[in-house]
Amino acid sequence: MAFFFADLHAKIDWTKRPRFRDKELAKIGFTDAPDNMVADKLVEVSLRDDNPEWILLHIEVQSQRDTRLSRRILDYNYRIFNEYGRPVTSVVLLADDDPNWRPQAFHHEQLGSVQHLSFGTAKLLDYAMSPDALLASHNPIAWVALAHLRTQQARNNIDELYAAKLQLSRRLFQHRWSRRRILTLFKVINWMMVLPHRYQELYWQAMRQLDKEYKMELMNPLEQMFFNNGMEEGLERGLEQGRKEGALALLERLLTQRFGPLPSAVRSKLAKASVAQLTAWADALPQAQSLKQIFQ
Repeated sequence: MAFFFADLHAKIDWTKRPRFRDKELAKIGFTDAPDNMVADKLVEVSLRDDNPEWILLHIEVQSQRDTRLSRRILDYNYRIFNEYGRPVTSVVLLADDDPNWRPQAFHHEQLGSVQHLSFGTAKLLDYAMSPDALLASHNPIAWVALAHLRTQQARNNIDELYAAKLQLSRRLFQHRWSRRRILTLFKVINWMMVLPHRYQELYWQAMRQLDKEYKMELMNPLEQMFFNNGMEEGLERGLEQGRKEGALALLERLLTQRFGPLPSAVRSKLAKASVAQLTAWADALPQAQSLKQIFQ
């Protein structure tokens, strides 16, 4: 909020802990709505003392151009307001690659009736022309924004993506952030900037050297064993030595870091998998963009 929506950030009383209400969205039917409507974040926040009330802040992240976005934001806003009876403020972070697409409102007028909703937006592409400022910023969201932009810019240029990932990873340590923050962002960059196996091996070698220099212990001993020999080789060795449990735990952890909490059906599938299946899924992980792709 401080980085992308500074004006709104200044009006919120951050001494009062925000309350995330994401899980409650399912209870009011969002998961059953048309077109798989799912609002990205819903947070209860308090305004400053001159207006001491709490409001609901709806935050949407849109990664592709979608002509239905404005209508969707109207639907989200109304349904949340109808459920809670509280003011709802909607903001959208546009992470697409079209510089001219900038939706800011839904408006429909007919026979004297008007439907209108304005919402705040921030465009990631607006920050692409100032990469040095993003690198210098101490706000971790500036770093995340730059990681996203560099991933977009690299597209299918693996050398460029590798160089960008290495630069951003080194910057993590130079900021002198806490170990907890570095570990969190380390997971983000490995989820966002996926490299082919050969390049990922080079990347891990560089990270192990930085890890030694800064003593962050980015990888636990189990992960060290697997990455020292490559993911596939390590997984295979672990299974051969009768250590399927350890290999399975690592694969689950990597999948969770990449795609978020695993559904129970996926965990059950992993637990019942054969050696060949686990190896195949490990092979698919670096290039996969979704869990579905891995298990196909």
